[in-house]
Amino acid sequence: MNDQKTVLVSGHFNVLHPGHLRLLRFAAECGDRLIVAIESDRIAGEVAHVPEQLRLEGVVSNSWVDEAFLIDEPASVVVGRLRPDIVVKGKEHQSRFNPEQEIVESYGGRLLFGSGESTFSSIDLLRKEFYQSTVDEITLPLEFLARHSIEVTRLVYLLQHFASLKVCVVGDIIVDEYITCEPLGMSQEDPTIVVTPVDTTRFVGGAGIVAAHAAGLGAQVEFVTITGTDEARDYVQDTLEASGVNAHLIEDGSRPTTIKQRFRSKGKSLLRVSHLHQTAISPALQSKVLDVCESVIQEVDLLIFSDFNYGCLPQCLVDKIVQLAKSHSVMLVADSQSSSQVGDISRFQEMDLITPTEREARISTRNHEDGLVVLAETLRKQSSACNVLLKIGEEGLLIHAGKGMDEGWLTDRVCALNRAARDVAGAGDSLLVGSALTLASGGSIWESSVLGALAAAIQVGRVGNIPLQTKELLKELQ
Repeated sequence: MNDQKTVLVSGHFNVLHPGHLRLLRFAAECGDRLIVAIESDRIAGEVAHVPEQLRLEGVVSNSWVDEAFLIDEPASVVVGRLRPDIVVKGKEHQSRFNPEQEIVESYGGRLLFGSGESTFSSIDLLRKEFYQSTVDEITLPLEFLARHSIEVTRLVYLLQHFASLKVCVVGDIIVDEYITCEPLGMSQEDPTIVVTPVDTTRFVGGAGIVAAHAAGLGAQVEFVTITGTDEARDYVQDTLEASGVNAHLIEDGSRPTTIKQRFRSKGKSLLRVSHLHQTAISPALQSKVLDVCESVIQEVDLLIFSDFNYGCLPQCLVDKIVQLAKSHSVMLVADSQSSSQVGDISRFQEMDLITPTEREARISTRNHEDGLVVLAETLRKQSSACNVLLKIGEEGLLIHAGKGMDEGWLTDRVCALNRAARDVAGAGDSLLVGSALTLASGGSIWESSVLGALAAAIQVGRVGNIPLQTKELLKELQ
């Protein structure tokens, strides 16, 4: 038995203006399924200024609408045949004669009048910040390329080599929710801004987006993480599967799947709320993670730790995975994000590459005074890492190469390649993937830093965690 409430709206819909969009949004909120009946050219007559097929296409493209079709008979006849639970008409019809009234009441339906609120627009307009990007503002670091004798054709070759890699990503899964709000004003009780949520857009984040980035760039990806037993886990499973990631989601009934909410209005973040559990996973769950890693490690070229310090990677588990990877000559890369004073990137010992922020490096080394080069070298020695990419925000990236470099360079810098960043939240994850895949493809640390910085520049040019695609990087290089 279908318990969904069906809502019907009818009209000629020449051009979808804001009034139509408000009406459709109001109608969609009245039930579970919105059906729109568009009058044919014959029925609409002289008021049909746009051909019926174009009018139909316009309505179908609106995300509030579940189904739309042309009608060649009066709307009241369609109502009698379809028997929707609710029929919605604009408020201007409330004081007029409505032939649908008697028909709707005869089978227990309702006729509602409403034109929507002027503060709300189409959901497509609300979500436009997730579709727009500022990749036009990206510039390649030509001086850096010349300094290290890097040809763009070489970068293209390395990028195309990503498709031959098999990657294992281990770390904390996060679901990022962007809640678009409409500001209502100042509270009369206390000095607080009052908003109402209008729309929610979800993205897979944390180590999950690292895995999705790698898959989008062509690699074959195994992803190992811990989730709760909740709806968010199902969302992660479906989304990663659609991204081409083979996800091993190990359930922990004692914790929720981590969700980070960002309340936004007019393109700005107002508030962040995190729903998470930060204690270390049990020894039994650690064994399950290790078992999955053992089952895939023989075919893996690169293993990436994506640590958010939410308990997925206790030290004893990290040490066992590192030992396992080294026994199979697998390249190791790590990133450990610290939202507070918690976190230590140097606990990931003997990595081929680590990618901390300046703040994370200072927390790890307890060094808050020395310059960046000394800081990077101190961290490199403390972690026994081969290479350090130190993220320094708007100033770009400091590259600190390990010992044994043939060139005279040990330290260099790539500036931020996108000067019109829209959402910097995903910069580190995309940098991690782009640089790691380049190293695993045989690239130098300098080539790795360029492709990593380019991946980050593309990602920060849009809002939300959208998996990178090879064609995006190729477009910027070409």
